[in-house]
Amino acid sequence: MKVLVIGSVYPRFQEDAEVPWLRTSISHLKKTGVEIQVLAPSYKGLKSHDIDGTHVNRFRYAPANWEILTHEEGAPSKMASKPWLQLLAIPYIINGFIQCLRICRKWRPDVIHAHWPFPHAYIALGAAKLFRIPLVLNFHGAELLLIRKKKWVKPLLKFAIGQAQAVFANSSFTASKIKAIRDVNVEWSPYGTTLETSRLQGECRNGKFICRYDRTAAPDAEGVKDEKGPHPVINKFKILFVGRHIERKGIRYLIEAAKYLPTDKFEIRIVGGGDLTEQLKKQAALLDERRKTKDESGSTSLLRPCSAQAPTLCHPERNEVKSKDPVNFSGVEESPASIVFTGKLSPEDLANEYRTANVFTLPAIVDSKGDTEGLGVVLIEAMELGLPIVASNVGGIPDVVIDGESGILVPEKDPVALADAFKRLEADPALIEKLLAGARKRIDECFTWDGIIERQIEVYKRLCRN
Repeated sequence: MKVLVIGSVYPRFQEDAEVPWLRTSISHLKKTGVEIQVLAPSYKGLKSHDIDGTHVNRFRYAPANWEILTHEEGAPSKMASKPWLQLLAIPYIINGFIQCLRICRKWRPDVIHAHWPFPHAYIALGAAKLFRIPLVLNFHGAELLLIRKKKWVKPLLKFAIGQAQAVFANSSFTASKIKAIRDVNVEWSPYGTTLETSRLQGECRNGKFICRYDRTAAPDAEGVKDEKGPHPVINKFKILFVGRHIERKGIRYLIEAAKYLPTDKFEIRIVGGGDLTEQLKKQAALLDERRKTKDESGSTSLLRPCSAQAPTLCHPERNEVKSKDPVNFSGVEESPASIVFTGKLSPEDLANEYRTANVFTLPAIVDSKGDTEGLGVVLIEAMELGLPIVASNVGGIPDVVIDGESGILVPEKDPVALADAFKRLEADPALIEKLLAGARKRIDECFTWDGIIERQIEVYKRLCRN
């Protein structure tokens, strides 16, 4: 079987950390015997090349210096800061369309698999129709956000969805958005982890961590013996966030949660960078000044009481919230927990952050643009690295985190609920053990590449039979 994969981004060189999940997906497809070629735009004049033995066809769409519409950062963000880049959209689609026709005429793939259907469905449609090749559209959420900003995108997506023989979505949240446009059958096709069989390595690229990990390698962080069990508490219970510093990550609420965490027990560590880094540092500095003042005066103040409700329980398919037994934690602030901004780290330092952390958090929100987490693959990776999860009940996160089973879900924008969840974990090692066991089960059931690829190939085979 031959599959042409189309996308806006693909690694430009062997060490490039762009779209590691797509690269890993293609690697696993090839292991099953599927032949793959990739069609992706050029970047600054980049010519066609091979990555991991896969041929990447690069189509040109502008003079080399102007070919910056993709890679490094999402195209919508680039066009928002540089409106003139919108002029490149037309040659992008036309040249991609022509290159797709050439590849399909010569190579004759059995399936065309187009990621980010706006605009890539329109790059693929001509060849799919002319050569009668089944078309698979794969949504990741970002393209659906465009509908809120540009109303004319919706009818184009509705038409494209109707032309596809199969539609994939990375989460049940994304699937619900697709069905709101057109009522079609949507296959759930999440990402697996990008943790590979080498020691935990990686980098922060534009604030986003890309990691790989060797489960067989002995960890060398002091005091950490087993990545599969709870990490021992070294001095303080360390709360780790890794990711871009952007609004939808909800970092401001994590910093706010520090007010409800005693400084002698907890430390929040924020890895990465982004547009909001300086603003977040100023917010944390104000808390730090308050902590130092309290340390000097020895006084305490009563803040608003903690919510009587425990973290919420969310059904992953319906996103319904149900209350659990109340958890009674004091709302008295003795002195806020310390907050450390690490910046972008070397692979070795980043590995150490994961090994010495005690909980991983993603306090995501629905931001002012209506954007949120499509899936939260970083949560799957943190689970693989032996960290319990505290995350917000938004977007595709409930597909990964089943509250009370594979992690703890809290309402978005609720720092008190975040703090309560961290306190529950710090006070109850047995709960951590339970959540880690549940996380491993959840990954085995839904997020192994073997299972994901098996389901994907079944769809390919069905389309080819039809």
